[in-house]
Amino acid sequence: MSEQSGRRMKENNSKTKKNTSQKSGKKNRKGLKIALTILVVLIVIILAIGAAAYTYIYSLLGEMNQEDINLNAISIDEAVDGELSEYRNIALFGIDSREDDYGRGNRSDCIIIASINQKTNEVKLVSVYRDTYLLLTGRDLDKVTHAYSYGGAELAVSTLNANLDLNIKEYVTVNFDAVVDAVDALGGITMPITSDEVQYINFYIDENNRVTGHNSSHITTAGTYNLDGVQALAYSRIRYTAGGDYKRTERMRDVLEAMLNKAKTLGVGDLINFVNIMMPKISTNIDSGDIISLVPALLNINISESNGWPEKTQGSTIGGVYYGVPINLSENVKQLHAELFDQEDYTPSETVQSISNRIINRTGIQ
Repeated sequence: MSEQSGRRMKENNSKTKKNTSQKSGKKNRKGLKIALTILVVLIVIILAIGAAAYTYIYSLLGEMNQEDINLNAISIDEAVDGELSEYRNIALFGIDSREDDYGRGNRSDCIIIASINQKTNEVKLVSVYRDTYLLLTGRDLDKVTHAYSYGGAELAVSTLNANLDLNIKEYVTVNFDAVVDAVDALGGITMPITSDEVQYINFYIDENNRVTGHNSSHITTAGTYNLDGVQALAYSRIRYTAGGDYKRTERMRDVLEAMLNKAKTLGVGDLINFVNIMMPKISTNIDSGDIISLVPALLNINISESNGWPEKTQGSTIGGVYYGVPINLSENVKQLHAELFDQEDYTPSETVQSISNRIINRTGIQ
């Protein structure tokens, strides 16, 4: 499928996206919880085996890729940092890497902000839509998904901080390619496939087979299937049906939910094997001890207090490329701070207001 063809399909679906974004955004909230808590659930199950398991799970967490970022280069406004001192904000990225590479060149197809109230341990989650038109730090206005590609986690975190008035210092990146090995380790997952999805899934199955060296079969008719890893990843990547990228995020949620449900049925040995597969597919600047200390807070995640961002956005084609343009950035940032931090009368920083005006001047959308 050519980029031009994909773009045409995307533009044809732009009205559908706009009309369904709010509805789909609500559905995506479940996916945000599940994506974050799969690892937590596995940790808790293993810890429940006994005290000896603590040492073992700690060693498993040590298999993650530890990569620091320059805290002086992530655009944290001093005033914003002070106002949000009670919150621990963490960026969660799902990248489209086809290898064990977590740096530049990989777009972040999934972007989630996990905000932990350090007084109450309450956790709120907000997903940032990948096509959102923002100012990439040190660059130009572009899709936020490209920030990770141009500068890895450091630039992606910096872009979120500058455009959303945040103080993110920590990140966790998961390679979506891990879905292939993880689903296979689970023995597959059950998933219904619609006739609309059949039109596109085989393109992705072929691409995944080529990249991974697998030989998964095509799906030719609608129905319920036990998907293997290649097929599950292909399903989660479909984005050209009605609902576009919002619907794709929902499919990611469905795959992750099916994985979690299947993981609950595993014996201890299979569960440990599953965790072993997942750990090397994660990159973070949070050390293992801190991750274990976060478990109690993560278990308090409340789906009803999660959302997609921007709340108000309009699809627009600029220079032949589709973007999700915030209406307008300052107002969306005010909404974000009211939702995450209960700042009902929040005034966006001069940086955000400047970026907001720049977006309006470039697009005419306000």
